[in-house]
Amino acid sequence: MPKYLVQAKYTTEGIKGIIGDSASGRRADVQSAVQALGGKLEAFYYAFGDDDVISIVDLPNSIKAAALALSTSVTGAVRVRTTPLLTVEEVDQALEIDIHYRAPGAAE
Repeated sequence: MPKYLVQAKYTTEGIKGIIGDSASGRRADVQSAVQALGGKLEAFYYAFGDDDVISIVDLPNSIKAAALALSTSVTGAVRVRTTPLLTVEEVDQALEIDIHYRAPGAAE
């Protein structure tokens, strides 16, 4: 199942919500949402810096990943960035595909 890195930053309203719900309560809600999409929450961490939450989720496809991002972002309590993750083997497979690409300004 494809993996996605989900980075979230809470708005002021979102932080107020955490205070009321608890950190573990938020994790449980995210886990429920991911499971409802047929996925699994692999990791969930709070962080300092640009992101307040960093998680890794397994989801069936990018449509389900987009549904998760849209449904959480529409609340206005959190801003989400979702990044598809590739395995080492998938990158090796991509490297085996030979395509012709001319960089801008490069000679033919």
